[in-house]
Amino acid sequence: MADIRIKGRMVNAVRISLDTNDHDAIRQQLAPLLQKACTPGTLVVIESSVEQELIALIQLLISLDVQPMAVTEGVLADQARAIQFPVIPADRPMQQIKPTKEQVIESKPATEDTAPATTTVIEETPAAPVIRHVTSYHDEILRTGQCLVQDHGDIILNAGINSGSEVIASGNIHIYGSARGRVIAGAGGNGAARIFCHSLEAELVSIAGTYCVADDIPPHVLKKAVHIYLNDHQELVFEVLEF
Repeated sequence: MADIRIKGRMVNAVRISLDTNDHDAIRQQLAPLLQKACTPGTLVVIESSVEQELIALIQLLISLDVQPMAVTEGVLADQARAIQFPVIPADRPMQQIKPTKEQVIESKPATEDTAPATTTVIEETPAAPVIRHVTSYHDEILRTGQCLVQDHGDIILNAGINSGSEVIASGNIHIYGSARGRVIAGAGGNGAARIFCHSLEAELVSIAGTYCVADDIPPHVLKKAVHIYLNDHQELVFEVLEF
């Protein structure tokens, strides 16, 4: 048995886009955003439209409890290569579209017990309901350059997706048509997520970061109705659906 194996694996990272090189301003504006949206140690990709001192910027981000992992190709690329810091291609432009409709399941925030009679009760604005799960439904084919994203649940597409399109869900993805683009379920690390499609012709499929590109999809499942999930070893399993 070989001592070394190569496996495909996607990682979850946040892209930070900067239009200023004022590091005091970056810290002031970025700190509350990271506290709200990221957990300690979150990987970040740096994208900047202006020249700035890359090493100082990396140190700034580390002090904010995130982990810089790369810069995008652009104004910081030469500095990055000079210090052997990774440079990745810029994202292809994608148009994020809205689903045809959504089903939202909410839960009311917990309320405290009724206050004692001797306590003065001050009226407050009711807390907003908490979103538990969202299912996005889309009735039109997802066209090249379009992206459909659901961060709080599942996506159900009643038509297929074209090459060069992308569908991303934190939960399951159902495609009642041909899946020719990028299909990414379990975004955020949900290993229980699953993918179902009527005809698998995808450029890439991924569940919770484990991915498979078109050339590596098992030939016997191509253009078949397929159920895709992760096994106990975090490997993608492609199962032909029999009707």
